[in-house]
Amino acid sequence: GAVLKADDNAERTEDEEKEDRAAQSLLNKLIRSNLVDTTNQVEVLQRDPTSPLYSVKSFEELHLKPQLLQGVYAMGFNRPSKIQENALPMMLAEPPQNLIAQSQSGTGKTAAFVLAMLSRVEPGNKHPQCLCLSPTYELALQTGKVIEQMGKFYPELKLAYAVRGNKLERGQKISEQIVIGTPGTVLDWCSKLKFIDPKKIKVFVLDEADVMIATQGHQDQSIRIQRMLPRDCQMLLFSATFEDSVWKFAQKVVPDPNIIKLKREEETLDTIKQYYVLCNSRDEKFRALCNIYGAITIAQAMIFCHTRKTAGWLAAELSKEGHQVALLSGEMMVEQRAAVIERFREGKEKVLVTTNVCARGIDVEQVSVVINFDLPVDKDGNPDNETYLHRIGRTGRFGKRGLAINMVDSKHSMNILNRIQEHFSKKINRLDTDDMDEIEKITN
Repeated sequence: GAVLKADDNAERTEDEEKEDRAAQSLLNKLIRSNLVDTTNQVEVLQRDPTSPLYSVKSFEELHLKPQLLQGVYAMGFNRPSKIQENALPMMLAEPPQNLIAQSQSGTGKTAAFVLAMLSRVEPGNKHPQCLCLSPTYELALQTGKVIEQMGKFYPELKLAYAVRGNKLERGQKISEQIVIGTPGTVLDWCSKLKFIDPKKIKVFVLDEADVMIATQGHQDQSIRIQRMLPRDCQMLLFSATFEDSVWKFAQKVVPDPNIIKLKREEETLDTIKQYYVLCNSRDEKFRALCNIYGAITIAQAMIFCHTRKTAGWLAAELSKEGHQVALLSGEMMVEQRAAVIERFREGKEKVLVTTNVCARGIDVEQVSVVINFDLPVDKDGNPDNETYLHRIGRTGRFGKRGLAINMVDSKHSMNILNRIQEHFSKKINRLDTDDMDEIEKITN
């Protein structure tokens, strides 16, 4: 019996991790009403180097059907984003080409693959022609919204959601041209229930593959679905990250792909001033924060804590002092989190207190100060350099000057700070009174 127990436990954390990734991804979609323009260089690896594929600078060059072009403009896209410039010519090429693309949410990839699906659909034919797999029900709904917006000039176009709980009469065939769903249900619809004839599918999209394969079953289900599709079906796979596991999976489900990868850019810390403040306890850190606080609230600031508990405590203490702060915490529903970020974005709150987990992927352009109330460490207590970069990289974006202040409250955290300095070979100076004028300059 003991063996089973341990296993059960592993399963749960894997699901929690997936839930967290899926929630994060959904959060990004909710808060990114406008596309983020990444400066990431896109690296395009083409299957056929002689192919005339190129990047486009306008949607007109793609020769879309007029109803589609109308849909694109109605969504407020004026010109293609980085990933769209490179991916769309490939996705829309004749004959269709397969694609594995790396891209974060917020880069316009959903719009890109929706455009590919809508280009291949014959709205007059009343059977499923495009199939899109999403890791969760919520993410499937988000994709559905984009299809509805972009396809709104095709009145005869219909969508079906293949998700748990969407019960259909046995033996009926589906007349909707596009099906979006989660792997388990889609597999049932294709094989057991025969609602979908997989041989008639022209485009197969696998979205958020990295989130998808965090769930063991999804991987096998996706592969089984892919095997039922016709040889000439177009396969498109997207993932924000490309760890080995994702890569292996992608190569299993996408034959002869074109590949688009984002080159990691060397994020520079040159426009960001980094300081540390030496304290002896949590309360001392709080007092130091209050002293700095006067100088920083002119600008917007993010304060990072290691645990939900500290974040909750800190937000409460700051509020007691009469400061307007917003708290972003893991136990909040995704919609609540999105609302908090929205308020912060609009400047209704000047200061956002948050834990690491919540802060993944939040881009707020006006942040000019980041305070590490706790230094970022991984689960073994070692410095988490990537998170540090990620956190303080929120300031000083777009060439503005930024400021990072690290609170150090023990020999242990001083040691971590030293290791972070070594890693980035960049000196972090101790904050003293003279620096306060400098801070006011940066934040004013």
